Amino acid sequence: MDPSALGVLVPVAGIAAWAAVKVASIQAKSRAAGADPQAAGRLQALEDELGSLRNELGEVHERLDFAERLLAQHPTERLNPPK
Repeated sequence: MDPSALGVLVPVAGIAAWAAVKVASIQAKSRAAGADPQAAGRLQALEDELGSLRNELGEVHERLDFAERLLAQHPTERLNPPK
């Protein structure tokens, strides 16, 4: 895999990591404070958001793989422009 292509995935991975940290933080607070109904609702919302972020990351991976395959098909044409 081209190292420059990984730069595209860095923001998406950062967002997913941030969401995971937020979910863990809310879980820790809810355990410390007892069963708070608002915290449970927020936790569920964050878990849903994390799931959608994972789906989006999977789609980004698929698009990146497709772009890599497309670019790898005719490398000589890219290196030798038409005259």
